[in-house]
Amino acid sequence: MTTPPRHEPESPRDLVGIGIGPCNLSLAALAHPLAELDAVFYEQRPGFAWHPGLLIEGATVQVPFLADLVTLADPTSPWSFLNYLRTRERLFPFYFGERFHMQRAEYDGYCRWVSQHLPGLRFGHQVDAVRWNPERDVFEVDFTQLDADGEAEALGRTYTRNIVLGVGTVPYVPEPLRPLVEAPGVPVVHAADYLDHRAALLAAGHVTVVGSGQSGAEIFLDLLRHRPAGREKLHWIGRTEAFAPMEYSKLGLEHFTPDHTRYFHALAEPVRDRLVAAQWQLHKGVDAATLAAIHDELYRRTLDGGWPDAVLTPGVRVRTAGRIAATRVELHLEHVQQGSRSRLATDAVVLATGYRERPLDHILAGLDPYLRRDSAERPRIDEQFRFVLDPSVTGAFYAQNAELHTHGVGAPDLGLAAWRSASILNSLTGKEPYPLPARTAFTTFGLDEPGSRVPTAREGKRLTPLAD
Repeated sequence: MTTPPRHEPESPRDLVGIGIGPCNLSLAALAHPLAELDAVFYEQRPGFAWHPGLLIEGATVQVPFLADLVTLADPTSPWSFLNYLRTRERLFPFYFGERFHMQRAEYDGYCRWVSQHLPGLRFGHQVDAVRWNPERDVFEVDFTQLDADGEAEALGRTYTRNIVLGVGTVPYVPEPLRPLVEAPGVPVVHAADYLDHRAALLAAGHVTVVGSGQSGAEIFLDLLRHRPAGREKLHWIGRTEAFAPMEYSKLGLEHFTPDHTRYFHALAEPVRDRLVAAQWQLHKGVDAATLAAIHDELYRRTLDGGWPDAVLTPGVRVRTAGRIAATRVELHLEHVQQGSRSRLATDAVVLATGYRERPLDHILAGLDPYLRRDSAERPRIDEQFRFVLDPSVTGAFYAQNAELHTHGVGAPDLGLAAWRSASILNSLTGKEPYPLPARTAFTTFGLDEPGSRVPTAREGKRLTPLAD
């Protein structure tokens, strides 16, 4: 462990991080050995938690274990997943298990281990406002220190030359279903809270899962496995035209490389917007193994004759929804291709409708006069993950997982977290504490010369032409 620089209360820090999810935890882990860097990270939650409602038994992270917080930027880091296994004396079981993808609960435990040992992390601190102070050439960060019950305990302010925003995403609830989610006693929950309500959902007479992505598939499979054969009483619906597998071919995965991120950032804004929508199957499809497990479970239930009482219908959207009596829900459905409509009465609904980037208007309000925005009023973010600010602002304000519109589908991907964190630290320090590869994909995404991006050391020898 290196000792972090001593901080004087009135002197500006080098870096303040807002939010401690995997992205900023990665940044904190890679910043830790940089002894000259005075950094602190604030998080309003009392401790680290990664999608606790979706840590379903057996569910795995959809990226290999090498996509931990640090390895793809620094394989020698003490904060690697392999070192976590070593400290738990679990390296040999992991080795013999031949697991390339860790379980979600295991990833959560790994991140909590890092968060409990890293200095400079301040849980129970809610950031309230960020401003630029032109007289001192620093950012001002106002925060509230919270007690164990989440109540305000003290107010504070810190000054910093640079900020990194990593506040993550929030559960998305479609407009027709928001009144039901917000009403007390109505059995409609978002997938983010699935495990908190799992017992009640298993006991419900009929359950409908809305959403055809990975979370919807995992929840449907978990419910299916734990409900009696012949009396499953499950519906699974989603807007996509099929329960489609995620694109997981080796060349397809090259869309989650720094090469594609740089290519995407250089595209025109309208092209980027079209691409994000068109590339949904790269990150919103279902893992093929999960789809296979669902089919296997359904097939197993036909061995004694008959079919399971489970309906799987893609291409369906929820138009409206309402109550039936006090405890049931009626969904008004429309089939996108047929144009037909129907009603579905159900005892409980799980909304596996995904996440959206957390609204930034509140946190960015104090910087609004300095922010530069695109045609859709979204913050512009440069190639080095910095919010584009007025030139009078001398500090840098970085984005973590808030740049889908500028950097593409890799923005929320765990596999790019270490590379992005290293890029931010290289930019912030003006040095290169983390040398990064010049080329990361076999695919050339644009019409530039692939050879120009091959590191010099890897180029073949040039032969001297023979004279006549």
